[in-house]
Amino acid sequence: AVAASIGGSVSAMGHGASQAPRCTVSGAEKLLDGIGGADAICSAIQQAGRRSAAGGDYAVEVRVESASRLSARIRLNDGRTLPEQKLVVSDRQLNAGSIERFAASIAETAASAAN
Repeated sequence: AVAASIGGSVSAMGHGASQAPRCTVSGAEKLLDGIGGADAICSAIQQAGRRSAAGGDYAVEVRVESASRLSARIRLNDGRTLPEQKLVVSDRQLNAGSIERFAASIAETAASAAN
């Protein structure tokens, strides 16, 4: 199994700046070529996290279950783990748009739980 990890940079002086969520992906080899693999998934999650009210103050563990199915666990910095998030595309394979929507949903879920 191939796993990738991409973490957001944290600065002790940058409390006002929005940090990116920490992200790991396992099973990226199941994705079709052209999707961008683990790097594309984590990049989408980090971009969505920076734009969210939660400010990226969480970690996401993504598992690629198949070329059309992802699951993610969100762990907030206070130690809480949120219910598993799932993305299933029934009529085609995952693409950049579906991954971006999943990332936005993860950021929204983290922001809601953080408040």
